[in-house]
This record gives sequence, C-alpha cells and structure tokens, in this order.
Amino acid sequence: MHILFAGGGTAGHINPALAVASFIKAKHPDARISYIGKKGGMEERLVAKSGFDFYGIDVAGFQRKLSVKNIGRNISAVYKVVVSSYNCKKLLNTLKPDVVVGTGGYVSGPVLRTAAKLGIKTAIHEQNAFPGVTTKMLTPLVDTVMLAMVEAKERLNLKKEPVITGNPVRSNFGIWSKEECKERLLLSGKTVILSSGGSLGARPINSAVCALIAAMWQKKDIVFIHAAGRANYQNCVDELEKLGVDLTAENVKVLDYIDNMDECMAAADLLISRAGAITLSEIEISAKPAILIPSPYVAENHQYHNAMALKNIGAAEVIEEKNLTGEGLIRTVNELISDRTSLDKMGKKANSIAITDSCERIYSEIMKLHKA
Repeated sequence: MHILFAGGGTAGHINPALAVASFIKAKHPDARISYIGKKGGMEERLVAKSGFDFYGIDVAGFQRKLSVKNIGRNISAVYKVVVSSYNCKKLLNTLKPDVVVGTGGYVSGPVLRTAAKLGIKTAIHEQNAFPGVTTKMLTPLVDTVMLAMVEAKERLNLKKEPVITGNPVRSNFGIWSKEECKERLLLSGKTVILSSGGSLGARPINSAVCALIAAMWQKKDIVFIHAAGRANYQNCVDELEKLGVDLTAENVKVLDYIDNMDECMAAADLLISRAGAITLSEIEISAKPAILIPSPYVAENHQYHNAMALKNIGAAEVIEEKNLTGEGLIRTVNELISDRTSLDKMGKKANSIAITDSCERIYSEIMKLHKA
C-alpha cells in the first residue's frame, strides 16, 4: 500500500498530514508513505524529520491584492503551475500511489488535480470552517471530501456528502501530564507561559510578547517559551535586548520554531497563540487555557470565528490584533495566572469539545478508497 500526501505552506497544512501518515504507519508498518510539497518549503524539513519520503516541486500561490509587483508574481505563478503539473505527472507515474490525500495549501492543487486526471483515488481534508481557495477548486474533482467542521459544508460545491472528521493532531499531544513534561524540561515548580504567532511568526504578537517578557522576566518563578517565527526571530531578539531582557536567563527561551511543541504545550500553564484550526485542536486535546489572537489576514476572518468558539464556552480569552497592546496583554496574563482555579477550569472546558479520533476517521476514509 502506497499513500501519498500533499500540502504545505504552513504547519497548519503540514502537521495534519504527518499525524495521519504516522497513524497509518503504526497500523501498517509495511505501508509506503510519501509526501509532495514545495521545494525548500517548511514541509521539506518537517517531513524529512518524520522519516517519510519527500518530493519537492516548485510552485507559488497567487496574490489577490492587485499591484504591479503582484501582477508579475502572478505571471510567474501561472508558469510554475504549468511546470509543476508536468512534474507532478512524472512523479505520480513514477511513484504510482494507491491514494493521494491533500491537506491544503497551494502546493496540493497541482498534485491532486493531476492525480484525479490520472484516475488515482483522491481525497482532501479541510481544516477550517471557511475553506481555502485550493479546497474550493479541488472539491469537485476528488473522490472524498473530509471536513474538520460542518460549517465548511455550506461553502463548497459538493458532488456528494462530505465526511466530518475533526482535525488530526500528532499522537504525542494530550498524552503527558503537565508535571511529567515540566520535569522533563527542567521546569518543575514554575509557571510556564507558552506563546507563538504561528509557524511563520507574527510581528504584532512578537511585539506584545516582548513587552510581556520585559515586564515579568525577572520573576524567576515564571518561564517564557516563545516561538518568534523564522522570518521575525532576529527582530524579536533585538527588541528584547533593547528592552533590557537577559536572553541567557534560564526562564527566557526565545526560538524561531518549536520542534517539541507537544512537550511544551503539555508543560504550559497558559498559551498565547493565533487561532488556526490545528492549533485549536491541539489546545483542546491538551486541555489548555489560552489567550487567542486571531490572524486578521486570513480568508473570511475564519480564525476569529475559530477563537470565539472557545471564548463562548469559557475556554479562552480573545484579543483581536487591532486591539493588541503590550499593556493589555500583560494585564490579561496577570489576571489569568493569579486565579489558578479558573485557569484549570478553562483548560477543562477546552478539552470538553476535543475530537480525539480524527486520525481514525481519516484513516478509515483512506482505506475505503484504497479498497475501492
């Protein structure tokens, strides 16, 4: 059995594929798992680390905002689509997968479109309530459409009923206790505040978190773990240094990307995060209270709606980016960590809506296609 995954651009598209791939491999050790992604993209590193075969293609997304520069970029993107489709056909004819599964991002477009034309069984998984452009384009072409949220159904041109699966998360999320991971990370007895602006980073969040760290880092019973994003890492470090933060202090850990997010999330007492669908699923399964700062730059403002689902059940506080300040973040953090009983209740409420068998549901659909 050979299952091929395609998706990329952000961790939100990559990690679901890797979670399901690992689930399949655990059930079928002899199965071949391959992955097609953007050459040089984040997925190349993450897939290789997971031990699966990676094949890169050169693709680019289309720019929606009209400008002279973006017109040039879109012309280049059209050329890359044509070339990548040709390369996909060569790859697929060589690899001969039984099923191709897309998890979003523009890289999955030419892969699934070509696979469908070649008669290979195909499936796509959409993580958000508001489907992305690639999902909308591929929905009429694929054999199976899987949705994390039922709300997405209304926004797609479906040939047949979709399958609601929830969002898969990597198997290590939600399996360790807070105390176990704090001990493993040498953080026992500390209040751990974990923050991230997403896999690509976010300057507004970095700036507010820098103010938070600067205001509180000398309290040695609080540990800050912050993922600044590769593109924004140096700016974040420079800002912290200007604010007088000692970056060698044991309780200040600023990284470009957190590879062991499962352990760090388990150890965390409070999260500060964007509201991407996969991140929220990880928060729910890990039973963590959170301060959510939805990205305003995504289609249909879907992260705001994702975040409000947790806010409405008392599992999170939501700060829109337009209202985000260092002072406001400091105030909110202090209010939350001063009441540990309420903080624990928030985490339990988040866990109450977790879907814990997403990988099993997606695996089941892939097996149906394999046997068809």
